[in-house]
Amino acid sequence: MSPGHHRIRIKRIYETPAPDDGLRILVDRLWPRGLRKENARIDHWLKEIAPSDALRREFGHDVSKWAMFQHRYREELAANPALEELRALASQNDITLLYAAKDEAHNQAVILKQVLEENLK
Repeated sequence: MSPGHHRIRIKRIYETPAPDDGLRILVDRLWPRGLRKENARIDHWLKEIAPSDALRREFGHDVSKWAMFQHRYREELAANPALEELRALASQNDITLLYAAKDEAHNQAVILKQVLEENLK
């Protein structure tokens, strides 16, 4: 990896924290169900980066709406100052974006990772 390029990972919050996670950043608006704060090992909880409640409800983790969700969430991110904060963290640290969704392929952390990596190129 070239200097200044840090690793970006995504992981379910319920997975065991690993020493190489780097900064652990929760990117959900709601606290994960059934998880005690002291067990979460979270460095930052960036609620503001999560999809809007309206978009989250509309998507409802329905894979048939994934393309719509990606498009709309990217639009929200473009106007979201929290993205700059996340970019700054990612430019200085290895980071792991944490989410609670059961679907590991279709959630906002997947999109956030893509957006961050596009910006690092």
